[in-house]
Amino acid sequence: MREVLFICTGNYYRSRFAEALFNHAAEREELPWRAFSRGLAIHLAEGDLSSHTKLALGERGISLAHTGPTRIPLTEADLERAHRTVALKRNEHRPMMLERFPLWADQITYWAVHDIDAAEPRQALAEIEILVGGLLKELKNVSSF
Repeated sequence: MREVLFICTGNYYRSRFAEALFNHAAEREELPWRAFSRGLAIHLAEGDLSSHTKLALGERGISLAHTGPTRIPLTEADLERAHRTVALKRNEHRPMMLERFPLWADQITYWAVHDIDAAEPRQALAEIEILVGGLLKELKNVSSF
């Protein structure tokens, strides 16, 4: 099984939504991929999972079992374990990566999904849904070779 790592700041909202979407679809499509998620600054969030994420997953009929039970900080072992790594917002996460994991900062993919301070949750989560769909399509093509 190959793994995709989704990274955000608190591992509370965006990365957890991406993780659950990905795992739900990969399981349904029987792809040899699974996702996990981590945060660069989990102390900035409180609680285990954003209510926006819970609501959006529920609306899509996706079980919370497709995301981890709580927030987890990113480690170098996570970066080494992942076959693909995506940080949810370049402008936010690349500086954190350069500070904490400088050797990895330019080895990952960055998306441009705003956090709740700059985008309505429905808009941000819809963007993640499109991006995860594109990633799944790409990995499905790679897996078929």
